[in-house]
Amino acid sequence: MADTRPETTPAPAVTAPAPATGEPLRAVGVVLAGGQGTRVGLRLPKQLLKVAGKPLLEHTLEVFETSPDIDEIIVLMAPGWTEDAEKIIQNAGFRKVTRVLEGGETRNDTTRRALEAVGPDEAKVLFHDAVRPLLDHRIIADCVKALDTFAAVDVAIPSADTIVVVDDGLITDIPSRARLRRGQTPQAFRLSTIRRAYEVAADDPNFAATDDCAVVLRYLPEVPITVVEGSERNMKVTYPIDVFLADQLFRLGSHTPPSPVPTEHAGELLAGKTLVVFGGSYGIGAEIGDAAREFGAKVFSFSRSATGTHVEDPEHVRAALEQAYEESGRIDYVAVTAGVLHTVPLADAPDDLIAQSLQVNLLGPVYVARAAHRYLAETGGHLLLFTSSSYTRGRAGYSLYSSTKAAVVNLTQALADEWAADGIQVNCVNPERTQTPMRTRAFGEEPPGTLLPARDVGLASLDVLLSEQTGNVVDVRRDPAPAPVTTPPGDHDHARDISTALEHVEEHAADDADEVDAVDAADPADTVNGGESTHTGDGNDRRRG
Repeated sequence: MADTRPETTPAPAVTAPAPATGEPLRAVGVVLAGGQGTRVGLRLPKQLLKVAGKPLLEHTLEVFETSPDIDEIIVLMAPGWTEDAEKIIQNAGFRKVTRVLEGGETRNDTTRRALEAVGPDEAKVLFHDAVRPLLDHRIIADCVKALDTFAAVDVAIPSADTIVVVDDGLITDIPSRARLRRGQTPQAFRLSTIRRAYEVAADDPNFAATDDCAVVLRYLPEVPITVVEGSERNMKVTYPIDVFLADQLFRLGSHTPPSPVPTEHAGELLAGKTLVVFGGSYGIGAEIGDAAREFGAKVFSFSRSATGTHVEDPEHVRAALEQAYEESGRIDYVAVTAGVLHTVPLADAPDDLIAQSLQVNLLGPVYVARAAHRYLAETGGHLLLFTSSSYTRGRAGYSLYSSTKAAVVNLTQALADEWAADGIQVNCVNPERTQTPMRTRAFGEEPPGTLLPARDVGLASLDVLLSEQTGNVVDVRRDPAPAPVTTPPGDHDHARDISTALEHVEEHAADDADEVDAVDAADPADTVNGGESTHTGDGNDRRRG
């Protein structure tokens, strides 16, 4: 997505430069989890409240744990609840968390304790509210990078609302929104700068602040504080309505793409690894396999048409995985792209059609996951499933398909939790309309630019497999701007866009409108079927690639 932010002229940093050795400064994420949850009306700290199946604290820690820009995490927990935080960290397998400490009586006391815990050496320190669980990697990366130039960094977004100043119930000023921003976290600093600000503040008997940038602004006014653009999704869970909104945003499951993997690094990561693809004869499954081979992975492709493998048959699945393991000695990645779409009202659906929809679209991934577990646990591997935009709201005419795709999302999230202790990642890709040979044969030529190349989806899926994400639904969308990631030599046309959850909602509305006119092309986003057949209610046989 194009960056429309205005350019700024960097001001000089006022802290010491990076070490003369040229080594980058350590980046420490400090997760502030000292709140008590009184405004939400809870008897436990709100950071322990479960949203989308996980405590808010776990969601937030997961973002820092999987960020390639963070080296260490320190947690400041509400007094009396540190054991609960430690249990979450242990169960989730977070390796970057080095300390869990009790927070202080005030936000300022908590920050001081965090500064002591970071240690004496210069570092980049990011303070983040534990109850902002929808933070993304882009914001973290921007903060860390900004600290190369500035000593203090805030995160903020423009205000969509008009802000008024009120004294004694009367409006005294209406500032221009052009200059107003809504502050978020993280707030990032060179350690020496924020530490010095608190040292100066300690001499002020009237010192009190709930914002660390305010401490720097007040006590070190000579230090410029730059602003990194935040996100509307990076909301703070404060009131009961926020709990509902956060849960819905997680339910939509739109996640930013993993950080780009340079071509040479992708080759290093995949060399000697084994990928198994169910539904890999053509379409997206074939593209995933082809890209992985180009990077040096050993790929085993199984499908109904090419190898006679039926994902709905547990014996077929077991035999396929055993073959891959016996021939390669390991299994690192498993992708399931096989699926069927039957467009027929449920009241008119025959028993065999209902059975096939449930068996291929739901039992297939279940059987593959169950059989793959022991192999993936051995390598700390990755299971990748596929869903459709219809998972967020069932579609008339293909209720079985919609419901099974929703089930796949739930399966992804549940297995990510179940298998975290085994070191296994589980994610789900949600591609939009995708161009494949079988789609062209089924629906004819379609307007240029309306379909996502299967190659792009395959490469994006490979990026997910090489990332540290888990439990996520990753939307793969078209982007007219070139955005090459994990691109094999000679392939420079890979472009994709991961929309935000709110954009996701808008696209769903557009998809519904398209489906009214497209009858048998209903939800053509789902060209992930690996050569499986689809049927329409009029008895015509369609095939999707």
